[in-house]
Amino acid sequence: MRIPIDGDAVIRAARDAGITLFDTARAYEGSEALLGRVLAGDAGVEIVTKCGMKHDPSLTGRAAWRPDGRATAILDDARASVAALGRPIDVLLLHAPDPDVPFATSVRALVRAREEGLARAVGVSNVSRKHLEEAAAMTPLAAVEVALGAYDDEAARGGVVAWCAANGVRVLAHSPLGGPKRAPRLAHDPHLRAIAEAHDIDEAGVVIAYLLSLDAPVVPLVGARRIETVEKAARAAKVRLSDQERAALDARFPGLRRPATAVVVDGKREVVVLMGIAGAGKSRLAESWAERGYERLNRDTIGGTLRGLAQRLDERLASGVDRLVLDNTYITRASRADVLRVAAKHGAAVRCVHVATSPADAQINVVTRMLDRYGELLGPAEMKTHGKKDPNLLVPTALFRMIRELEAPAADEGFASIEVLPFRREIPGGLRPGSALAFDVLGRGDVLAGIPRDHPLLVFAWQPPAGASAEVAALAEREERSIDFVACTHGEGPPVCWCRPPLPGAWLWFAKRRGVGTAGSVLYGSAAAHRTMATALGLQFVDASS
Repeated sequence: MRIPIDGDAVIRAARDAGITLFDTARAYEGSEALLGRVLAGDAGVEIVTKCGMKHDPSLTGRAAWRPDGRATAILDDARASVAALGRPIDVLLLHAPDPDVPFATSVRALVRAREEGLARAVGVSNVSRKHLEEAAAMTPLAAVEVALGAYDDEAARGGVVAWCAANGVRVLAHSPLGGPKRAPRLAHDPHLRAIAEAHDIDEAGVVIAYLLSLDAPVVPLVGARRIETVEKAARAAKVRLSDQERAALDARFPGLRRPATAVVVDGKREVVVLMGIAGAGKSRLAESWAERGYERLNRDTIGGTLRGLAQRLDERLASGVDRLVLDNTYITRASRADVLRVAAKHGAAVRCVHVATSPADAQINVVTRMLDRYGELLGPAEMKTHGKKDPNLLVPTALFRMIRELEAPAADEGFASIEVLPFRREIPGGLRPGSALAFDVLGRGDVLAGIPRDHPLLVFAWQPPAGASAEVAALAEREERSIDFVACTHGEGPPVCWCRPPLPGAWLWFAKRRGVGTAGSVLYGSAAAHRTMATALGLQFVDASS
């Protein structure tokens, strides 16, 4: 059962009904202390709690809590949980991955909490298959908590549930009924009503019974605030569905469906999935498949969602089309699952072609597209405006998140074949070398003396002092040479623009403007960010810090 709940009586009713697992978290204010008080001395219960969230008092509701995966935060939370519960934690879970902290750092902190005796076992929550496998490689996992139920199937489509089933790890399914706002809709679902009446339970109970029937150790976490809810959940847990009922529910919840043991492929039909992060060159590759007679389905041209695109695929295969190619990001297993499910339904083999792109190339691709389409580097407000209609216009944080979440294709997803194509950049001819100079090294020795006068010159800066533009203009006049100046004035924190070093925007704008290539080009700088920028762009770096 999931906490928080109101009142000692509901917890006691849960124990009387045979419920032995209680789920809570540091972020559920007061719930750990409530459980500790009511269940003190009860050796027959297992308490799961979660750590690694920080509270922002300026916000309210769920938005007030954000991941904090730092080791110190996790250990502080674990110690506070032990104090509130009055006992060691049975299973300590990381509440959610923190995008600002290496995931391995957070997992190591969980291991330390176990080694210090704060927790008997550890696990993770709200993770992808990629995170799950990384954590499991570091330590045994006692449980994995994810959203799973009537309205949430991403963990099943993304392979998390299948991994847990194969490795004997419990799946704690939070929000199995969809939460307070969505759960009431279940009462109006005709697919559930007949099964509910046959077993003398309600429609929500059918969902609980179905989750318990999956070929995985699933434990539905039902948030109960009333004794009646506890009793209904306990009654549903005792229901045994017939094969016919399970088949009907498989059809009702296809995303939760148990995977088939084998897919029958007729050998005539093929779906090609071209996947990779934005700007990987999938569109050009898709055009080559289209020239070979494959019908192309692309969200950028057709519109809609990836799941809607899978429905379109279903319709096209049903109409008799035998060859289709889909070129979308498909960076996660969950995003690809619907394509594989639909293809299997029609006996079509799915070939995956993964265009593998390095983070540096991905950044260059995104900025190059922006310059080709808009002719300039767009600022944060402009990117936000144009991005509503241009799915290829990404802010840096969106691209970084895409790279972070990328899950490479695997055979166990059901692909007939997987091909990895390394990204190759086409370098146009006729480009001349150029030089880039960080603004803060202008006064450090005679740097300009080493820069060939026939090199177009870029001076770049982040948050330069007042008068920097005039200083560069005066330098250009004094040296009798043309100098382009790009000043990023955007603030600290996660980058909201592409012009802040080490991001490549300033150089790419300059290179396009002046017809400059990377061969023979040099970047003079003084900071680690400048060296990183040069390496990513393929420029020679000269340390001009002294």
